[in-house]
Amino acid sequence: MDLYYEVNGNGHPMVLLTGGADVRNWTFVAPLLAKHYKVVAFDGRGTGKSPSPLEDVNHVEDLLSLLDHLDINQATLIGHSMGGQIATEFALKYPERVSKLVLLAPGLSGFSYSKEFEESMKKIHEAAPDIEKMIELLLCDPSYRVVTVSPHRNLMVQMLRHHMNRMFEWPAVKFIWPQPPAIERLEELTAKTLLIIGKEDSPDNLRVANYFRKHTKAQIIEIPDADHMVNLTHPEKLYRQITDFILI
Repeated sequence: MDLYYEVNGNGHPMVLLTGGADVRNWTFVAPLLAKHYKVVAFDGRGTGKSPSPLEDVNHVEDLLSLLDHLDINQATLIGHSMGGQIATEFALKYPERVSKLVLLAPGLSGFSYSKEFEESMKKIHEAAPDIEKMIELLLCDPSYRVVTVSPHRNLMVQMLRHHMNRMFEWPAVKFIWPQPPAIERLEELTAKTLLIIGKEDSPDNLRVANYFRKHTKAQIIEIPDADHMVNLTHPEKLYRQITDFILI
C-alpha cells in the first residue's frame, strides 16, 4: 500500500475520506472518534504525504485496496466534500464493505453545478500558477464564509496551499469514476446514510443535499452557522451526530 494513512483507537472501523486536502482535514474530528472507534485517516493519491499519480486516478479502487491492506472487511465511511463523493460511489459499487455511510457536504458525480460555480472555478484556474491568488479567490466563495473568519482559517490556507503545490506536480491525469454516475443510481444506495451540511454552505452544495433528501432514505442534518468546513468549525457537533447515528 503506497498511500499514507494513520490508524488510531480501537473498535468498529471508521474510514475518513477527503478530497482537496489531507489528513489535517480531520484534526479535530478524528481524536474524538478514536475514543471509541478504530479511526483510519488517509491521504488520497496526489495529496498530503501520498505519492503523485502516475496514471489516471481511481479513488474508489484505491479505497478498496486500503481496506484490503488493513484487513477491514466492513467499515463506516465518513466522507467530506469530494471524499463524500468517493464514499457514495464506493457504497454503490461495494455495498457489502460498508456498514454505514456518513457524508459531510458531499460532492455527487453527475450533478450539474451552477453557472456561478463554473465561472468561479474558471477564475481560479486562470490565476494559476499564482497559488496565493488562487487561494484568495477560492476563499471568496460563499461556502467558506464561516471558516475564513474563524480561528481555523490558517489551517485551511495551509491545506489549500499544500494541495495546490502538490497538484502542480501531477502529470496529465484524469479521475476515473464508476459509470453511470452516482446521481443516476442513488436510489440503489442500501447503506444506512447520514448527511450533514452547514446551513451557510454554497447553494450548489445545499442542492446536492436536497437531491439526497429526495432520492435516498438518508437522514439529513443541517448545522446552523456552519459552512463547507463544518469539520473544522463544529467538530463536537459532528462527533455527537455521528456517534448517535452509529448507535441507532
